[in-house]
Amino acid sequence: MAVLLLAALTACSSDDGDPDEKSTPKPPAVKSTEPGGEDGGSKTLRLGQPAQTIGDGGTGVPQITPDTVVYVKEGGGEKSANGVFAVVTMKVKAMTGAPAAQTAPITGDGWKWIAPDGEEIGFDSGNSTAITMDKYSGGGEVQPGTWKWDSEAFDLTTAQAKGGTLLYTDGEGTAYRWKMPTTDSGPGVADVKKQLEY
Repeated sequence: MAVLLLAALTACSSDDGDPDEKSTPKPPAVKSTEPGGEDGGSKTLRLGQPAQTIGDGGTGVPQITPDTVVYVKEGGGEKSANGVFAVVTMKVKAMTGAPAAQTAPITGDGWKWIAPDGEEIGFDSGNSTAITMDKYSGGGEVQPGTWKWDSEAFDLTTAQAKGGTLLYTDGEGTAYRWKMPTTDSGPGVADVKKQLEY
């Protein structure tokens, strides 16, 4: 009888484990059809995370990685009309044997800033088009096997800049979103600020 009791106790204790682990089953990973990969659904990306997109006119596959964001009141000798420039740099890489280009803003696609209240702000807000940087002005096609730097600037109010989301719409109309930090962030902060000083 003692042997049976000991065997029963041993079986119970081996099943106990972590109570939290047993009471909350984890859902299986599901491949998402939205930007963001396998997380059980779509998600907003973080600064530094890449998105594989479709190029302008449906040609080529540019991988776009927003890398750094800098907030300045003045850049390139131009003052912000609304309070602050949000300047975002991105690495653009051709992923197939075809040249790839980002979608042109004139088509209504391309880059936009989404304010915390949902307002959509275009690339041509305020004095944003006056912001240029030599190193980060790689518009146009990216050739196969290569990559280059590019950038986008937005002229925002302070409220629009705090907790904004960067939105990119590709050549097939698919939208990709990156949550933007509220302070200067990314490996290129010092370099971007230097480029904006002239």
